[in-house]
Order: sequence, then structure tokens, then C-alpha cells
Amino acid sequence: MSESFICSICGQAHGGLVTDWAFKLPDEVWAIPEAERSKKARFNNDLCQFDNRNFIRCVLDVPFTEGTGSFGWGAWAEVDWRTFEHYLKIYDEDGTSGPTRAGKLANSLQAYPGSLGTPVVIQFRDSSKRPSLYLAISDESLLAREQRTGVGESRYHEILNIIQNR
Repeated sequence: MSESFICSICGQAHGGLVTDWAFKLPDEVWAIPEAERSKKARFNNDLCQFDNRNFIRCVLDVPFTEGTGSFGWGAWAEVDWRTFEHYLKIYDEDGTSGPTRAGKLANSLQAYPGSLGTPVVIQFRDSSKRPSLYLAISDESLLAREQRTGVGESRYHEILNIIQNR
């Protein structure tokens, strides 16, 4: 495995191993043929609307157990209109002290089969950071367990192999 990677956002090579994986759009919107996508959905890097559905781009962190840091999944959450509208209002503000909101994972995380549609809790942060996603304490899926307990080096490399070979 290479000790560098090409960033899918900026197209530049970066040293080290990938520590995040971002989805450009919710899976359902990404599946729309490119020529039709902008006619059927409204979106930018942080927000998306498709039909009567609303999505917010967030980050779901899975901590490393060996060393510092985490693997960040730049995933989209489907939210109700009230949550979407609230995020629009606080977009340029610090939302860390506000209440959490509910949503559903709108991307299938390749390393976690069945993750699409998983209920999530959204915590807004300051305006320089995307909202954080958390899985419920009662959720016993692999993703939820690893978000709570972290991943070791072996599992981290397994995740890298999965996303790089998709």
C-alpha cells in the first residue's frame, strides 16, 4: 500500500495514508445521471435538496485506538425540514451549544455493510467545521461499536483496502 494518496477533492498527491473519505453527494442523488443531476436536485458542498428531501454534509469520526486521531467519514445525513432550516439559520454561527438533531445516514459506507439509512444524531459545531454524526448508544452495528471503541491499525488498513478497491 502506498504511503501517499491523490485527494479526490483537490486532485493533489498528499503524503501519508488516507484518514478520511468524503462523499460528494448523498448516494441517491449521486446515482442520478450527471447530465440530469443539477436539474433534479439542488446542492453545494454542504447542502442538498432532492424532491422534498433535505440533506446536510457531516463528519462521522471513528477514533484510532493506536495513536491519535480518527478516520473521518465525510457523509451526508438526511434530515427533516425543521433541522435543515435550523442549519441554514446557524450556518455561519457556532452551533455547539445547541441541541442535537436526528437524521439518517444517506451514504453507504463501504466498510460497514447495511450502514445506509442508519439513524444518526447530528451535533452542529462552529462555522468552520461540518456537523458531527454519532450513532445511538443502543445501536450494536459494527459502525456504532467502532465509533464508540475505535479501530486498531489492522482494521484501519482493512478499511483503506475496502475504500481504495471500490
